[in-house]
Amino acid sequence: MTATTHRAGADIGERVAAGDWDALIAELDEHGHALTGQLLAPGECRALAALYDETDRFRTTIDMARYRFGSGQYRYFTHELPEVVRELREAFYPRLLPVARDWAAKLGKPAPWPDTLGDWVEMCHAAGQAKSAQILLRYGPGDWNALHRDVFGDMLFPLQVVIGLDAPGTDFTGGEFIMTEQRPRAQSRGSSTTLPRGHGLIFTTRDRPVASKRGWSTGPMRHGVSTVRSGRRRTLGLVFHDAA
Repeated sequence: MTATTHRAGADIGERVAAGDWDALIAELDEHGHALTGQLLAPGECRALAALYDETDRFRTTIDMARYRFGSGQYRYFTHELPEVVRELREAFYPRLLPVARDWAAKLGKPAPWPDTLGDWVEMCHAAGQAKSAQILLRYGPGDWNALHRDVFGDMLFPLQVVIGLDAPGTDFTGGEFIMTEQRPRAQSRGSSTTLPRGHGLIFTTRDRPVASKRGWSTGPMRHGVSTVRSGRRRTLGLVFHDAA
């Protein structure tokens, strides 16, 4: 874990920039995910989590059990994003862009992402992906999220961020963030991360480059959430492409 901490009075961009990005990028390259330090204060987390009940802020609600995604519920924001959500996306995008371009080069794939998030979102909309993909998720006792990959269309940014809004061990138990990696000619490998309140986990949307004797190969990865044993677990999901 990198030792970024929330600093009183610092704006969102400064908090994101204060991370040890050399270490974070090294972790992303090695594992496909990396835990940041604290980005949001407890009060900011509570304020974000409380938005869940303001239904006019969201374009749709998904019941995971209905779609066999697991158990729990999440809501997609409209494009009228809360300021902190907008600022987080704008601060993370330029930090993650070099990783996205590097991974694409290693895998011999196109790297269509422009220098600014605004230009990239316009490209998504021009391609028919015009729905907001920013998410608030809510889990209660017994809820969980099946292993999956978040792909909302052909216009895809390969990294995303989830931020914990509740304190593990105090507000809830269980609910670890799980990732599995399908390794070439080997058994899948799994990892679990306890997401502290206010901290972010950067992770691959779909796959990552894996070094091999013949160069680079694609390492498919999936993510999910283990069963929440008690309490309530809420998170903010930052996605850097819009949905079809």
